[in-house]
Amino acid sequence: MLVILMENQMLAPQCICQSCLLADRTGQPRWSGGELRCGHPVAKPTENLPDRYECQMGFVIANIK
Repeated sequence: MLVILMENQMLAPQCICQSCLLADRTGQPRWSGGELRCGHPVAKPTENLPDRYECQMGFVIANIK
């Protein structure tokens, strides 16, 4: 499940991505093959944290399993 991290809260991607030109036609981030296609990976401070990405709009997206 993808979530957008903002300070001390998590948001559903459809709250943000619907206005993004890089989102897919359903307003979701372009997620394919286990990678975010509309952003790039961000280093994790510890191994226990989920994979994180930074989208082109500057939001941090986490892949919660």
